[in-house]
Amino acid sequence: MGNTAIRVQELTKFYRIGTGIRAQDSFATAAWQAVKSPLANYRKYRALYRFDEHDEAGESSDVIRALSGISFEVAEGDVVGILGHNGAGKSTLLKILSRITPPTRGRVELHGRISSLLEVGTGFHQELTGRENIYLNGTILGMRKREVDRKFDEIVAFSGVERFLDTPIKRYSSGMRVRLAFSVAAHLEPEILIIDEVLAVGDAEFQKKCINKMQDVGRQGRTVLFVSHNMPAILSLCSRGILINGGRLVEDGPIQSVVEGYSQIRTIVPPAREWSEEKAPGGDSARLLGVRVTDRHGTICDAFDIREPIRLELLYEVTRAGCELLPHLFVYNEEGVNLFGTLEDDARWRGRERHSGIYRSTVTLPGNLLAPGRHYVNCSAITLNPNVRQFVERSVVAFQVIDTVAPDSARGDWAGPLGGVMRPKLSWDTEHRPVITARAAP
Repeated sequence: MGNTAIRVQELTKFYRIGTGIRAQDSFATAAWQAVKSPLANYRKYRALYRFDEHDEAGESSDVIRALSGISFEVAEGDVVGILGHNGAGKSTLLKILSRITPPTRGRVELHGRISSLLEVGTGFHQELTGRENIYLNGTILGMRKREVDRKFDEIVAFSGVERFLDTPIKRYSSGMRVRLAFSVAAHLEPEILIIDEVLAVGDAEFQKKCINKMQDVGRQGRTVLFVSHNMPAILSLCSRGILINGGRLVEDGPIQSVVEGYSQIRTIVPPAREWSEEKAPGGDSARLLGVRVTDRHGTICDAFDIREPIRLELLYEVTRAGCELLPHLFVYNEEGVNLFGTLEDDARWRGRERHSGIYRSTVTLPGNLLAPGRHYVNCSAITLNPNVRQFVERSVVAFQVIDTVAPDSARGDWAGPLGGVMRPKLSWDTEHRPVITARAAP
């Protein structure tokens, strides 16, 4: 491990939130409150930054604990992904590291110059042009003019806003602002680069450029902290992850393990859903009554060995006889990638009019098909001729696929990493032909 770039010790941050103000019921009371308001406002201001033992114990209704005793170290050259759900405390942590807000308790040591991009257009002046803002932002980051001069052409070329360089920033789109802001932050050679979820604003091509640039920054021995909900980007860029949940550090380790931990604390989607007839989603011809994930025996199940088959069941009612109905399912992984869709192909009903009544359609996913991780199911149905969507439910059920090292799995005896969004067990045919060497004559 190299020299320490960031050291965080017992970092805690409290915020005092607003509470409702009771309306006065008489003119005299309102006038008295107006007289007292200067003193009351002063007390409120002082209370924003002072917290007593009742606040720290969670006994005050107007105080929230954004961070609670977080400690970790980051070595020079590390590229670390910060993971957590909205409200977990990630942005608060980055704002403290960027010196935007002070901690309530704890200590932060930073060894090196920091460049941070936490919000679109942070550090830009709306009335100044793109050219002027490059110099302004560089100065805020601690750069001298000659340093900005040296990198100016690279910044402009990377951002792709050459045509609008002398246009005021207020006329830029949000995508143009983030392109320019990232270009400045990444090219002015900071020892520590902090990037929040701003890259989601850019298009796919620019996001790829940004990830490549951050990889270059890491290879140059500089430190990168990257916050994103884009798991493929996190996995491709980072070697280490820090998982925050509820303001606490939950896990700190290899990025693959941390991503799996992040997936497990996501909002739980159950393996089975049912609706009453009154609340069932549907149209004028059919409605959805239930969706289930089961094992081969028909038992509702949330987790499956990667080698085991998975059954997906749809329970629905045809309310108008004579319609031609086509149910279908789509399976997504935890990064939101659509792995595949499947349409009902039961020959008894393909191209035929349905009778009214309740139907159960079941499709079996073979074992050794899906990669490990959590998977989500979307279901829908349309009536044909004309095509009318009857119901659609997204992320209606979910299930977990658990990896295993076994001779009858796609992994076989290999215990190392094996990526991909699918894990099919394919048949290989390997032939052997011995090499015959001629013997020398005696």
